[in-house]
Amino acid sequence: MLDSPNGDLLENYRRLISRVDELCRRIEAQFRSVIACTDGCDGCCRHLSLFPVEAVALALSLQELPLPDRLRIAQRAADSLPTDPCPLLDQHRCTLYQARPLICRTHGLPLLIRRDDKRQVDYCPLNFRGLSSLPGGAIIDLDKLNQTLVAVNLRFTTMAALTSPWAERLTIGQALLLEFPHSCFLSGK
Repeated sequence: MLDSPNGDLLENYRRLISRVDELCRRIEAQFRSVIACTDGCDGCCRHLSLFPVEAVALALSLQELPLPDRLRIAQRAADSLPTDPCPLLDQHRCTLYQARPLICRTHGLPLLIRRDDKRQVDYCPLNFRGLSSLPGGAIIDLDKLNQTLVAVNLRFTTMAALTSPWAERLTIGQALLLEFPHSCFLSGK
């Protein structure tokens, strides 16, 4: 069901992550002096829901860890509630930082959002203090980013022939408990 003759089903997601990471690095480099978010800052790390493409990428990344780490993280995931902090947190650090979901990659940076039919820029209140404005190139359009993620997810779920409950959003905890052979989503790896 999950094998694909088309190769790596996560390729589009990985490309999107790469582009978002590049954008975030550029913004972070430009505004390094006014960004308070640093390694170990976890006040915003919530137990979020993910699209299937993100959940699978996260679960595959977990499978690459040594068995004791996988078991410890899986136990935290099994014990966690959706209202809890993210089950990937361990001593204020993300245990799968390199595989963190898209929203985690952009969090804290200036996001153009729609609230009450008005567009506004939102970011961590600890960041960008003392600035009266930000250039447009430093603002991430969350609607466009989410639309792209939805399209990538739709292609992934279609190519993988996923059906409910696989086709629904999963919490990070549920994603970490997914079990499947690594080769289901990657060919030649």
